[in-house]
Amino acid sequence: MEFGITFKGFVEPDRARYLVKQAEHAGFSYCWFYDSHILWRECYPAIAMCMEHTKNMRFGPCVTNPKARDWSLAASLWGSLALQSNGRIDVGLGRGDSSVRVMGKKPATIAQMTEFTQKVKAMIRGEEVSYGECPEPVKFPWAKGYELPVWIGAYGPKALAAAGEVGDGVILQIGEPELIRWFTEQCMVAGKAAGRDMSNFKVQAAAPAYFGSMDECREATKWFPAMVGNHVADIVEKYGADNPDIPSSLTSYIENRRGYDYSKHGQSDNPYLDFITEDIIDSFCVLGSADDHIEKIQSLEKAGVTQYNIYLDNGNEEQIIAEYGEKVIPAFNG
Repeated sequence: MEFGITFKGFVEPDRARYLVKQAEHAGFSYCWFYDSHILWRECYPAIAMCMEHTKNMRFGPCVTNPKARDWSLAASLWGSLALQSNGRIDVGLGRGDSSVRVMGKKPATIAQMTEFTQKVKAMIRGEEVSYGECPEPVKFPWAKGYELPVWIGAYGPKALAAAGEVGDGVILQIGEPELIRWFTEQCMVAGKAAGRDMSNFKVQAAAPAYFGSMDECREATKWFPAMVGNHVADIVEKYGADNPDIPSSLTSYIENRRGYDYSKHGQSDNPYLDFITEDIIDSFCVLGSADDHIEKIQSLEKAGVTQYNIYLDNGNEEQIIAEYGEKVIPAFNG
């Protein structure tokens, strides 16, 4: 089991440097950053900075999208970070949510996300690539054959299939084991149907962690199911609430959802949290004592998860990292 942490773009530079060093020492192997350049600061200067203060930790956006940057610029950025970090860069990729919709733009299609994955990976390897409306093919003379790992964020059937067909892993923003099992199976079936070897396919569960009484934990993390609900609402709109291909346990909790404020994306003061119930918070997050965390992560591991990535946005960040380093991570990797 791998362990990761995720920062939003408002973490101060000195604090980010401190926390990544603490996390690497505690046994975390990944650090991810939100990529929403309007809501928060640009994440890649912070990633480059943190790379210089760690030795083995891997970094990447969780998640970026095909519409945020010109494709050759995105490929050059990640290829450059790969070279200067000795290959410690991954990319989490989605259709585009907060970074796109906050500007009034539509997210990318699944087809665009798939093509972006293939073309960007090829550019970073050093291949000549044609894409979109670029009149001339692109080839980086400095590329050295780095194979960029791309994790695709997904919930709906088509995105999950795309993750299995072209991704190196899938990012599942949820901590509910049975839903994780269902999501993962969709990826595996699609990947095998495409003729891929899925034995090294990675599955990330990205969700908040918090220690303390359940009331304290729920109050600190209730923003998360609202953020997930925003994505699920897209699925319901596209496929219908009664679609037999989508578990009702995923869709039923958003029945009373009234909206979503992107200016408060992923924050506990988002005004649209009143539809979130205690059982949903408990199901979607990792809460309670260290033993509770271990038990929950073991159930995620049995469901196919290979990395638990903590959305480290609730306060008590040093304590959470320390508790994981002392009590939780050794239960899996000790």
